[in-house]
Amino acid sequence: MDRNGCDTRNDMLKRDLTAVSYVNSVPCKVKSGMLDDPYTGRSISFLRGQATSSAVQIDHVVALSDAWQKGAQQLTTEQRTAFANDPLNLQATDGPTNQKKGDGDAATWLPPNKGFRCEYVARQISVKATYGLWVTQAEHDAMARILADCSGQLAPTNAQPPAPSPAPVPAEPAPAAVAPAPVAPAPAAVAPAPAPAAPAPAPAPVAPAPVVPAP
Repeated sequence: MDRNGCDTRNDMLKRDLTAVSYVNSVPCKVKSGMLDDPYTGRSISFLRGQATSSAVQIDHVVALSDAWQKGAQQLTTEQRTAFANDPLNLQATDGPTNQKKGDGDAATWLPPNKGFRCEYVARQISVKATYGLWVTQAEHDAMARILADCSGQLAPTNAQPPAPSPAPVPAEPAPAAVAPAPVAPAPAAVAPAPAPAAPAPAPAPVAPAPVVPAP
């Protein structure tokens, strides 16, 4: 439950659905609505119910498991909670499509709707940069391939700050064009110590110059 008293799922349904209706007119419980699903490009009808609610699920754009493997284990509990509930990292989408994604990163899964891939990758990069998460080389390369066709794509931002900030952050300039997150470098190989040099042989004794008899 967040600051407005509603749970995160219902907040995201309210944000991403249109023609929204509520249970007993309570704005914290979405009863029905229509989703223009960016992942599939299809319109999906949502109706709250035991057999129907799963038709629309809330995806973590950067999957929780992927984040844990790439730096989230170093975050505080409060930071991890902020990450898991950050609207920038959440997207209502088709349930079966979300299940197929699982914990995939950009190297292993992208939205079927190619028209949304630029924004999807840009959001992943923004989220990973915000929370100090890294990418693998394969993930970096996949992001770079997508962004090569995304001229002018900007990094999306979110008004909700992650974690508690140690100090007030000054206003940021307009978002820069998106670049893939840095790849964590592999540890450098350690060269073996050189073998000790063999001692140089002692110089040969110098023979005295021959004496030439006087004439």
